[in-house]
Amino acid sequence: MTSDGKVWFVGAGPGAADLLTLRAARVIAEADIVVWAASLVHTDVLAHARAGAEIVDSSQLPIEGVLPLYRRAAEQGLTVARIHSGDPALWGAVQEQLDLCRALDLAVEIVPGVSSFTAVAAIVGRELTVPEVAQSVILTRLEGGKTPMPPGERVRDFARHGTTMALFLSAARSGQVQAELLAGGYPEDTPAVVAYQATWPDELVVRCTVGTLEATVKQHRLWKHTLFLVGPALAAEGTRSHLYHPGHFHTFRRAEPAARAELRRQAGARAGGTAAPGDTP
Repeated sequence: MTSDGKVWFVGAGPGAADLLTLRAARVIAEADIVVWAASLVHTDVLAHARAGAEIVDSSQLPIEGVLPLYRRAAEQGLTVARIHSGDPALWGAVQEQLDLCRALDLAVEIVPGVSSFTAVAAIVGRELTVPEVAQSVILTRLEGGKTPMPPGERVRDFARHGTTMALFLSAARSGQVQAELLAGGYPEDTPAVVAYQATWPDELVVRCTVGTLEATVKQHRLWKHTLFLVGPALAAEGTRSHLYHPGHFHTFRRAEPAARAELRRQAGARAGGTAAPGDTP
């Protein structure tokens, strides 16, 4: 028989309390128990918790220390809001907790959150997927840390794509990060961003290049809570998406004939004289 208790895994976003989603704020406000990690989640997030809610700091607890809370939720029909920094889908250790909750017949639900990599892109005012420059974003971390990386997931292998990359959990070994990025093919002058505690009151966001990444990190003495963004999209200019081009048509808008012809001409030039599929008169 399924328990009446429930555990919500809530994405707290990058730090600022007003970057929680409306759903996240509602779930925290309704929870009987709020579990948060003081080392990762800003205390302002707790302003959403109701008076009388049990607040538990999990920063010094292993999963075995949180498990009794889930058991109590199952036995007493309580609601738990388990707050994770950023988005729970990324390096949140959520899957093992989902398995534990389901073994206790607890209902579970996940509330997505704003990831720090999108928060940093907003802070520096850049689109990470610039047309004809980068159309993919690789989210990864440096290999060789406490958690083993699967075979084939080395930074230098990902760097060979030359697209936008966000590197989490890697600031303590910035020299190795820089070496791997260069070995994978990023030129030394490739734009980079080093972001510490993005959206927190003490945030530090610095622009640099792949060639100066290590020196930038060491200059500011960073080793945790730091994200790297790298890739040519961070400085690209003069490109245009087809989405709002007058020559682009879709279900709700007709294309202007002259603009459409120009898009076909450009596509043909890029393809060596062959028109793009669907662009024949």
